[in-house]
Amino acid sequence: MILRNMDGDFPMLHEAVTVNRFPLILTLDTHGVPHRWISWQHACYYYSKNQVAWSLGERAFTVTGGLNRVTGKRSSISGSSIIAIKGKAMAMRSFNRVPPLNNRELFHRDRHICAYCATGFSGTRLTRDHIVPFSKGGRDTWMNVVTACRACNERKSDRTPEGAGMELVYLPYVPNRAEYLILTNRRILADQMEFLAQHVPAQSRLHQPA
Repeated sequence: MILRNMDGDFPMLHEAVTVNRFPLILTLDTHGVPHRWISWQHACYYYSKNQVAWSLGERAFTVTGGLNRVTGKRSSISGSSIIAIKGKAMAMRSFNRVPPLNNRELFHRDRHICAYCATGFSGTRLTRDHIVPFSKGGRDTWMNVVTACRACNERKSDRTPEGAGMELVYLPYVPNRAEYLILTNRRILADQMEFLAQHVPAQSRLHQPA
């Protein structure tokens, strides 16, 4: 099997690094609702099983196989960067589901800005702060956490912002599925970003300049 990326070059399949050169493919349901990211291998499976209803965006990869004994032609699969999968009725439910919480996506949601001092920091200097601490009944949810620099988190300690005399400069919110997909992909393509941005709510901080 030979792989060709969008630039037309042919990396060696056995090198693990080259697999990472291929972009993740954005899958949708047949109504155009964003679903999830998949690898090019998974996309090939959908293409081979005729489960791709339609596609958008640029060509993301081409996979070339062996020669057909009858025709002498080489088989190949070309995949687009955005594909709609047949029979994905669960996508709408997935779109409305609360995405999992982790620090990387939290810091991206909050634009790497501390919610107390309004200063931007690198990820290594940021922490997850619980607005209402666990000791006071707070939970580890999107609506109870904000990004905080280490100094502000230590100053706030095991108190609410009011108890610590510290005011939040922005409020938490739950990212929807489209926003979460943007937050989780480090190598999102321009056409994928353009498509997902149409599904991001107006109040999202992703609409604010970095």
